[in-house]
Amino acid sequence: MDLHLNYETAKPFGLKRVDQKDPKGFQNPSGLKPRLIARKETGDIEIDTHTRLSGIPPEAWDYRLGTYSALEWILERYKERAPKDPTIREKFNTYRFADYKEQVIELLQRVCTISVATMKIIEQMPK
Repeated sequence: MDLHLNYETAKPFGLKRVDQKDPKGFQNPSGLKPRLIARKETGDIEIDTHTRLSGIPPEAWDYRLGTYSALEWILERYKERAPKDPTIREKFNTYRFADYKEQVIELLQRVCTISVATMKIIEQMPK
C-alpha cells in the first residue's frame, strides 16, 4: 500500500532518454509535436517528435489500471485534445503538453518503478 500511496517519492526507474536534435543542430520547443505513444514490443515510449524513453521492462506493461497499463494510462491523460465546441476551444483550450513534458517524463519513470515492484509482489502471492 505504501508503494502506491507514496509513488511521488519512488525512485525513478533508469529509463534511457534519447533526445534527437533538429537537422539544423538545435531544438525548437515550440515546434515539438506531442506523440505519447507506447511501443510495448520494443519497450519504448515516444514522448514527442524529438524525445523517446527506452528500456521499459515487459513486466511494467503488465500492471493495469482498468483496460490500460499504468504507463499507458498516464500517456492517455496527458494527450492534447481540442474541444469540439468552437467557443470553448478558442477561449479555454490552454493546455499544452510542452508545458508538462519534463514532469510527465519523471512521472513515467516513477510509475515504471511502481509497476515493476507491484508485479514482483503479485508474482510472490500464492495462487
